Amino acid sequence: MDGAAIIEQLLGTEGRADPYPLYESAHGLGPVTPCGPGVLMAVGHRACDQVLRNPGFGIPDPVQREAFEPGFADHPANVLLSRSILERNPPDHGRMRSLIASVFTARRVAALEPAVIAAVHRLLDEMAAQGADGTAVDFMDGFAFRLPVGVICELLGVPEADRHLFRGLAADLTAALELLGDDEELAAADEAAEELSDYFTRLAAARRAHPQDDLVSALVQVAAAEPERLSGHELLANLVLLLVAGFETTTNLLGNAVALLFAHPEAAAGLRAGTVTPVGLTEEVLRFDSPVQLTSRIALTEGLDVGGVPAPPGTGVFLLLGAANRDPARYEQPGRFDPARRDSHPLSFGGGPHYCLGAQLARLEAQTALPALFTRFPALAPAGPALRRDRLVLRGYRTQPVRLV
Repeated sequence: MDGAAIIEQLLGTEGRADPYPLYESAHGLGPVTPCGPGVLMAVGHRACDQVLRNPGFGIPDPVQREAFEPGFADHPANVLLSRSILERNPPDHGRMRSLIASVFTARRVAALEPAVIAAVHRLLDEMAAQGADGTAVDFMDGFAFRLPVGVICELLGVPEADRHLFRGLAADLTAALELLGDDEELAAADEAAEELSDYFTRLAAARRAHPQDDLVSALVQVAAAEPERLSGHELLANLVLLLVAGFETTTNLLGNAVALLFAHPEAAAGLRAGTVTPVGLTEEVLRFDSPVQLTSRIALTEGLDVGGVPAPPGTGVFLLLGAANRDPARYEQPGRFDPARRDSHPLSFGGGPHYCLGAQLARLEAQTALPALFTRFPALAPAGPALRRDRLVLRGYRTQPVRLV
């Protein structure tokens, strides 16, 4: 297979369900390979890391996206996301990101640890009550979604009564991030974008009138005082992004981790015994079955290359992060799940200017939740087949039935 055939198969049903055999074939072609006119596919760890960190590569802007995807700007979901830091280049990206980072600080995230611990044990108590008689519990709905959505909503200042609204809306909106979406999925993404925009318009107005100690209040105040730093449209787009990114990746990380620990009971036993560390486990899950499998960049300046392959301005680059995390040139036995692996450095949270702002929070939640879950329920086991979401870019489970006793 050539690069174009690999991309085509990744977009198919079987490729979305299990992309890893295709990644292995891609590695056989080399770290970087053409996959169409003016398009490269990068699967090497070093090549992907290089592109992520090089400011000469950027996010395709709406005009460029329209050339690749006619009708791109007709979809509210695309327009909303294109106004956020996720899809902006310098100078707008740096202007908005520095502002958000000034309130979404490492210190603020670290201070959340007691609240994360309390939330984990509260959710485990609720799971225990639900599954005490052997009834199957859906881990995704009962824990993997509720933990990170509760934490990010607490940070943002979203009332607890509203938090149940967001799982379906986020799932619909993120269809706009996939490489291909059918008309039905894009219509649902557009509706979700409008509903989320309306929600945060109301919440921002409430915080403008009555500020509180939360991120929405902090960003609203900046937008009101210095609109040149953050416009009203940008405020809404980034609030939606902070919410969705704040739980979507972590939900998938937790679900993927539980599935891997079921498949590798020796690792689960080591986690309970303390011989497998929460840090090592989390990094290996991120490497082995990344919640984010793919991103893309476009060459913005002259003189660029990807792993030695020339990339003239306008060259598009598919960065297959899930493949880079299993690069045999970077990892010994990359297809082996090994929580004791050293110096893992998975690319699951990206790198460079667009490195995920929530990476520290996602790691904190996973490193707290996974040992607590498997210690609290030593007999934890699957209660039926888990159902994956039919996605390539964001990889995770829709449902994951478990039995606690």
